[in-house]
Amino acid sequence: MKEIQDPGRLQAYLQKHQLDHIFTEPLKPLLSLLSYDPGEHICSKGDPSSTLYVLVKGKLKIYTTSAEGRTLIISFKTPLELIGDVEYIQGTEMLNTVEAVSPVHMIAVPYRWLNKYAKDHPPLLHFMLEIITQKFYRKSSFLSLNLMHPVVVRLASYLLSISYDESDPQFTGQLNTINLVDTANFIGTSYRHLNRVIRKFCQEGLTERSSGAIIVKDREGLSALASRNIYE
Repeated sequence: MKEIQDPGRLQAYLQKHQLDHIFTEPLKPLLSLLSYDPGEHICSKGDPSSTLYVLVKGKLKIYTTSAEGRTLIISFKTPLELIGDVEYIQGTEMLNTVEAVSPVHMIAVPYRWLNKYAKDHPPLLHFMLEIITQKFYRKSSFLSLNLMHPVVVRLASYLLSISYDESDPQFTGQLNTINLVDTANFIGTSYRHLNRVIRKFCQEGLTERSSGAIIVKDREGLSALASRNIYE
């Protein structure tokens, strides 16, 4: 994680996403603009929560881990999104692990400054309420869709989510084969069945294995197979 010391860029993000009125004037000088590289954690499940993050660029992966060590993907997030909002309202530790998929920029503000300068600021409260309700609506839809769709659809959706960021045409990701066990857990299938589906995708020219990675070769084909991306 790096802090971007560029007030002009921070202000540009506030204007682009219509956030100028969300934060009070005393709060604005206390905002930070942070950058994360792909694979970096913004936070981990169980961490103390102390900061509200606003995703303004890039893509995030949200997942949780069970007591047995199994991981389950919850969703992928693109701007505009909040991290730490539920934890701020509830006063709890971080509920999920949040990881950067592509290069990410986040506006960060510590809870202590929110409490001091914006705790009762109607525009901020309305903004947080809107984001939280959208979040729980999407989570409900995802849980249903993830159970209903076959593994080929889930894997196609997952590969599209980790390989592309619509806001950054220069970004092209890939799935490292050493992470296939995690991927199987993420999409709710066995490692053996996942490998069978990957072989099928390779045979059909949708993907290829190269240098220990799964590379998307036919984005349109995967998109047609997925019909819609159930993780976004």
